Amino acid sequence: MSTYADRLQALRQQLQADRLDGFVVPLTDEHMSEYVGAYAQRLAWLTGFQGSAGSAVVLPHEAAIFTDGRYTLQVRQQVSADHWQYVPVPQVSIASWLGEHAPEGGRIGYDPWLHTRAWVEEARRALAERGAELVAVDTNPIDKVWPDRPAPSDAPLSVHDDAAAGKSSAAKRAEIADWLHERKADAVVLSALDSIAWAFNIRGNDVTHTPVALAYAIVNSDGTADFFVAPEKMTDTVAQHLGNAIRVHPRDAFAQALAGFKGKRVAADPGSAVAAIFEALDAGGAKVLALRDPVILAKAIKNPAEIAGHKAAQARDGAALCRFLKWFEEAAPQGGLTEMSAADKLQAFREETGVLRDLSFDTISATGPNGASPHYKVTDESSLPIQRGQLYLVDSGGQYADGTTDVTRVMPVGEASDEMKDRFTRVLKGHIGIATAIFPDGTVGAQLDSFARAPLWEVGLDYGHGTGHGVGSYLSVHEGPQRIAQPFYPGGQSLEPLRAGMFLSNEPGYYKAGEYGIRIENLVLVVEKAIAGAEQPMLAFETLTFAPIERTLILPKLLTQNELAWLNDYHARVLAIVGPQLSGDELEWLEAKCAPVS
Repeated sequence: MSTYADRLQALRQQLQADRLDGFVVPLTDEHMSEYVGAYAQRLAWLTGFQGSAGSAVVLPHEAAIFTDGRYTLQVRQQVSADHWQYVPVPQVSIASWLGEHAPEGGRIGYDPWLHTRAWVEEARRALAERGAELVAVDTNPIDKVWPDRPAPSDAPLSVHDDAAAGKSSAAKRAEIADWLHERKADAVVLSALDSIAWAFNIRGNDVTHTPVALAYAIVNSDGTADFFVAPEKMTDTVAQHLGNAIRVHPRDAFAQALAGFKGKRVAADPGSAVAAIFEALDAGGAKVLALRDPVILAKAIKNPAEIAGHKAAQARDGAALCRFLKWFEEAAPQGGLTEMSAADKLQAFREETGVLRDLSFDTISATGPNGASPHYKVTDESSLPIQRGQLYLVDSGGQYADGTTDVTRVMPVGEASDEMKDRFTRVLKGHIGIATAIFPDGTVGAQLDSFARAPLWEVGLDYGHGTGHGVGSYLSVHEGPQRIAQPFYPGGQSLEPLRAGMFLSNEPGYYKAGEYGIRIENLVLVVEKAIAGAEQPMLAFETLTFAPIERTLILPKLLTQNELAWLNDYHARVLAIVGPQLSGDELEWLEAKCAPVS
């Protein structure tokens, strides 16, 4: 099918054949993943949308695509307004939209392996108001009309060394068993791919830029586990690593296994376990406990080995980024660069480390107006030439066996305008506000978010994304449950208490539609903060990312003395950590970039 209009029409015809009056298309997989394998990119195939979060609803005579504020510009560039309505979330939910638009008495289909139970219940209630019903499908209708749909990856599993993990799989499973005993439960279902990777100290190559494998797991109260994965993905090394306490089954045996817990108390996470899992457990007679996956918090609080590995990865990655920034500063004003060629060059610098496993996400290489789309994805079709007078924003990261990086820098091409410098400095002030925050143990990310926005709010500006997300340890670049954001921002709640050992990003920004974008992002570690006379435990952030912040975009008069001190101290640490890895012209360049600002 050559056009997206053809694909939409084919789906409507299939829905008619299936006796359905509509269908809901989320951007996720059977594990409720944010980033998914090519086989699960149903939303992109149907609509052309290339963002990492969104959903669609197709009805007989109208269709809508739902995206949050990060994709307001991007969705309009990639998805035709001739066939699709643009609906903002969270302002309008899919359920509420269905409650107003679904045909009276209609049958709206959904794939129970791609939605949570809470979503199903919400949508069912909304449809009932119109006398319509929500219908679970056995086979996703998009899969029936997608003629060249890729097969799921058959890449082999790999072992994540205990030395890098900081704890053996046996020890992790023992802790999960203790958690089960405390709740008088017999087993817990693990369906989130990064939870499985962490719990079993394995990694995979089934999702681009995220080292996870398509698998399911059930951990039992005695510390044993059942692991469900395609047989061709197993190797002798992985089998030896898993050991006798982990029984390996084909991945397609998982659903049937859920029926074998009659009379047993089984925990499953309502946030990451899809509706089909709960339905199978219920049908098999299990007593289902809707509890948060016990791996989530344990994975988020990094141990000393993971922290040390991350710092090593950051130092290595920072040197690669510095080499790129020097190259860009010299090459861009001469002309001939494009967003795509710049992204390729940055990847080449990372590959020169000799230990890069993958990028941690598709590099956001954006010049001029494309920079105003916070999650812009450069393609051969969208790639713009990098020209004088523009700001170039590059948000990128690497996957290394010892850590996952994520960093954003902005570079001017030629002279930046006074407005650009003002906005950049205000974003920097917000960045410093987070970096220097001191807060009581138990503080949630939502309480800190305004520290980053205040300098923009002072002049009536803001940005439409969260200020910080969690980061995994050679795992997903976006990891929960910790966040720094407004209380109920599009990516989820930010009401998780911050705890020592958590990694987060610190990335305030500003975006002027049609002109430019600014974001300054470092990763930070939550640490305990000793304060003389403190009456309660206090926490702070340790900055982990080291690369210069472009000094020609800074208006020193807008910075307080404390902010200037932070900036100069930060650049001194950049020079101390990255400098020994550089020499010659590169070192001279870094020394100039890190000179004190006054």
